[in-house]
Amino acid sequence: MQIGIMGLGTVGTGVVELIEKNNDTITKRIGDRINIKKVLVQNLNKERPTLVEGKITDKFEDILEDEDISIIVEVMGGEEPAHTYIRKALSRGKHVITANKEVISKHGKELLELSAEKNVNLLFEASVGGGIPIIRPMKQCLSANEITKIIGILNGTTNYILSQMSERGKSFSEALKEAQLKGYAESDPTNDVKGFDAARKLAILSSIVFNTRITPEQVYTEGIDSISPADIQYAREMGSVIKLIAIGKKHENSVEVSVTPVLLREDHPLASVAGTFNAIMVEGDAVGPVMFYGLGAGKMPTASAVVADIMEAIKHKNGSKIHCTCYNHLNVMDAGAATTSFYLRLRVLDRPGVLSKIAGAFGENQISLSKVFQKNTMNGTAEIVIVTYDVPFQNLQDALSEIQAYKQVAEISTVIRVEGER
Repeated sequence: MQIGIMGLGTVGTGVVELIEKNNDTITKRIGDRINIKKVLVQNLNKERPTLVEGKITDKFEDILEDEDISIIVEVMGGEEPAHTYIRKALSRGKHVITANKEVISKHGKELLELSAEKNVNLLFEASVGGGIPIIRPMKQCLSANEITKIIGILNGTTNYILSQMSERGKSFSEALKEAQLKGYAESDPTNDVKGFDAARKLAILSSIVFNTRITPEQVYTEGIDSISPADIQYAREMGSVIKLIAIGKKHENSVEVSVTPVLLREDHPLASVAGTFNAIMVEGDAVGPVMFYGLGAGKMPTASAVVADIMEAIKHKNGSKIHCTCYNHLNVMDAGAATTSFYLRLRVLDRPGVLSKIAGAFGENQISLSKVFQKNTMNGTAEIVIVTYDVPFQNLQDALSEIQAYKQVAEISTVIRVEGER
């Protein structure tokens, strides 16, 4: 089976190395040998693996127009030109394997419809969770279930940073710098620390499990860059940890999707997921809770998913295997209507009556308080930690707008959602 690969960075190199290492085993398993015929790169002069010597090109047309190549692997990253190349490949009747979460989250529906029209495969297991099998189980193994909730840690960079803050007492900036030095974070970490990467992955998963089209722009998204060591410490005192959590919930006529920092109780299954590991929990009406765990990114874990998709495409080379299943048209719930508990950290003037005034603002907005602590006092101000009972997010925003205007309130430092508070 002749394949073309677009991109020879970290993941592309991993794909080449894995094919070279395991091709004999792969051949026995699928009855066909994978041969890399051409590889698309930007720089022709860069040193490349020996397996692709003499196969390098910087022209997409060399792969697209090669009649011997029936499978194209896209591991370039970024929206363009990857999206255009994938579309052209499918239109030409070639199977496509991609690890591109940005393209799939934004254009997955149209590309899957095109692949069905051309009777070819578009497979994207590596776009979510690296080497963790999750797309195929959702599309196949759990397809008899009505999925009601999906919750997970979908970004290894942010999980590593929060783990370092929790386990080693580092500040956000210190943990980020260490993640960059170890290669876990990009030089520009915006997509990770602001939650955008996880939002794209959640959009893909939610579209699959709730059978309705969800794009990254519809996912309410917050990052972790406002989390401080104080929040980590106060969470620990309450028997909780802070994680960047992606949540999708199905309501009667709508879907709730968000990526935000969340306080999880220490006995929550996701609370112990540390370092660069990812984990995804799915709740189905028949199977109950199911959890997927593993390395969510990296050279070889991602290559594992890509090569597995190549093998699937070869086994199903005569027809489209995965179709678009966005047959529902559920609304995405407005973020203000989503109901949960919240952890708040405020800096206020250390004077009598301030706390009662703040409590009054919460009461006027139908917010009940579960816990209230006064923490550190410094330079005439006191740090207040509050945990609410479940409340619509809009009610909380209204209350905080009032509180922010109080002269006695120096700062609303942190607002974090709480999973499971009652």
